[in-house]
Amino acid sequence: MARRMRVLCFLMLAAWLPKIPVKAATPARGTVQYLRTIPSVQEFTKPRGFFSKLLTWVAGAAEDKPEIMRPYSTTLDSIGRLLVADPGQKGVHIYDFEKHKYQFIKGPRGKTLESPMDVACDTNDDIYVTDSVRRQVYVFDLRGRFLRTIGGSGANAQLQRPTGMVLDRKARRLYLADTLRHQVLVFGLDGSYIREIGKRGGGPGEFNFPTELTLSNGKLYVVDAMNFRVQAFTADGKFLNTFGRLGDQTGTLNRPKGIAADTDGNLYLADALFETVQVFDPDGRLLYYFGSTGTKPGQFQLPSGVSITDRNIIYVADSMNRRVQVFRYMRQVQ
Repeated sequence: MARRMRVLCFLMLAAWLPKIPVKAATPARGTVQYLRTIPSVQEFTKPRGFFSKLLTWVAGAAEDKPEIMRPYSTTLDSIGRLLVADPGQKGVHIYDFEKHKYQFIKGPRGKTLESPMDVACDTNDDIYVTDSVRRQVYVFDLRGRFLRTIGGSGANAQLQRPTGMVLDRKARRLYLADTLRHQVLVFGLDGSYIREIGKRGGGPGEFNFPTELTLSNGKLYVVDAMNFRVQAFTADGKFLNTFGRLGDQTGTLNRPKGIAADTDGNLYLADALFETVQVFDPDGRLLYYFGSTGTKPGQFQLPSGVSITDRNIIYVADSMNRRVQVFRYMRQVQ
């Protein structure tokens, strides 16, 4: 593998502290704290009570469960379970922190997922998984039982390389980035095709390998990866504005990946080459950034997906470190 060029040097963790020192570009309205790293599956499922340990000693350990290998994206459902799409393991890990249980979704009806890239949940906690190799979006219920597929019915709905997605739960719509079609496709949650947004190009509203997307305050933000920018649209697909450019300075983009928004509307954008998360305001002004290259807490190696809860808990898929790191955005009191 060719040696990856280190373009930015973000020296943020010279001495590790629970509160991550973030580099501010403009007066920031908050700060980011490191909370924890999601434990390994074997650690998470290790018996904790006396009788559980006794049962394990008598009956033997349960079958080994697949560890996180190459996490790409994360989400949480309404009951607080963490779901991790892992193309390295060809499945979706589910951590139930309240019940201390673990589950792994392999695929629909005897098929294995080939390249699960993104995962999302609707109001019923049905689980949506994009599989870029199988060219499908698979839908499972709360327990991981296969329900249906989305995409492939009709010429307009044919998928080529589905990657990122976001659900508008209120409007019951699914926005899907198809990287090889250079478009964003819009479906109903029942799988009905609604519209397509954009075409290949470098102009306003055009895409060059779009990958990830998020919704915030009624706007759809799309990571237009090879145009090295983020574009904003209305929920109906009308182009609004764009920000970002290729570069090696703070605030520019080089290998943009996952995107998510906090409750203030700030946009968190992971850059796999810079190995940091840059935070922009809704108009695209850089606020601050956190992370650096490494394996310590708060450091990344090829970060990819970012998801944020309504309590501003931030989950970053730290792909090559084979882990998910958890942070928290703390709003400053004015």
